[in-house]
Amino acid sequence: MIDNALREFFKAPIDRTGVWLARRGITATQLTGLGFLVGLGGIIALTQEAYGVALACLALNRIADLFDGAVARATRVTDFGGFTDIVADLLIYSGYVLAFAIGRPENAMAAAVLIYTFLGTGATFLAAAIIAAKRGIRREPASRKSFFYNTALAEGTESTIYLALICLFPDHFAVMSYVFAAIGWVSVVGHFLWARQFA
Repeated sequence: MIDNALREFFKAPIDRTGVWLARRGITATQLTGLGFLVGLGGIIALTQEAYGVALACLALNRIADLFDGAVARATRVTDFGGFTDIVADLLIYSGYVLAFAIGRPENAMAAAVLIYTFLGTGATFLAAAIIAAKRGIRREPASRKSFFYNTALAEGTESTIYLALICLFPDHFAVMSYVFAAIGWVSVVGHFLWARQFA
């Protein structure tokens, strides 16, 4: 919901950093891969209830995710880059939730509900992108994203806030997960209504 506003607000310093990194031979794919590996470290930490470590890994993962796009814009935006970026994000998001269920089995039901929700949001988001590609629809300049991002109530920023909160307040994982799942289903409905106009 607030991704676009934040992206525009921080665009200049992020893009300058992307140019700086690109000039030093760092590629967007390297940043995506590094961020993914750090995120996996956070998932492992959560299974051991090392919440501080998981939070630090999440922060580093999100920083890498922020700058891989900036490096891509400074060099070349590719379809493969967009593919790896969204796949890595979805695997880390769901992995953090799964890790809570492994670390504390009493969280299994809430984790299952939210992972099912992620399936719904991810499927409808990507299906909307397929429709947009077929119809030549873009909401941003071609240099900004490798494919169409349909606006939703729960996007990357909201997901990051949720993941940070469950690391900070792990005893409230279930309640926060059910709330975020409800927000996610609002996003599913939003994607469905957007697609419905092309029936």
